[in-house]
Amino acid sequence: MLLEYFQMIDIVEELDPVNGKAVARAEVPMESTVFEGHFPGSPLVPGVLLIETMAQASGFMILSRLKFEKMPFLASVNNAKMRTFVEPGSVLRVEADLEHDGSGFAITRARISSEGKRICDSNLTFRIMPFPNDALRENMLDRFGEISRSAEE
Repeated sequence: MLLEYFQMIDIVEELDPVNGKAVARAEVPMESTVFEGHFPGSPLVPGVLLIETMAQASGFMILSRLKFEKMPFLASVNNAKMRTFVEPGSVLRVEADLEHDGSGFAITRARISSEGKRICDSNLTFRIMPFPNDALRENMLDRFGEISRSAEE
C-alpha cells in the first residue's frame, strides 16, 4: 500500500471476471505521512481509504471483466459499515463480488477483513464509461500488470 499515492492494492490474489469475483491483499505500511494527522500518537487508516481500497479491488475486477475497454468510475457508496480500526502493519484481505452489470453501471459488494476479523463492508456503484484518454487506460493496464498474480505466473 502506498497511501499517499492511492495505490491501495498490493496484489490481486484471485480474479474471476466471468463470475465477477476478486480477492486482493493490501499491507498497511508501518509509516506514512497519512498517519501524521490521523491520528498523532495513535495512527489509524482513515475510513475513506478503506472505502478506496474496496473500490480499487472492485474496479480491477470490473476492468478485467470489461477487458480494459471501458473504465469504471466510483459513483456511489452505500451501506458502508466500519466495524473496527485498522492500524499500521495490518494485512488486509479485500473481497469484491459483482451484484449487477448493465445499463452503464456495475454494483459490487465489497468487504475487508484482517486475520479473519471483519473490518468493513459496503455496496459500491460504478459508472461505466469510455476512458477519457489513452494515458489513463495505459496506466490502468500497467498498474494491473504490477499487482496481478496472473501476470506473475
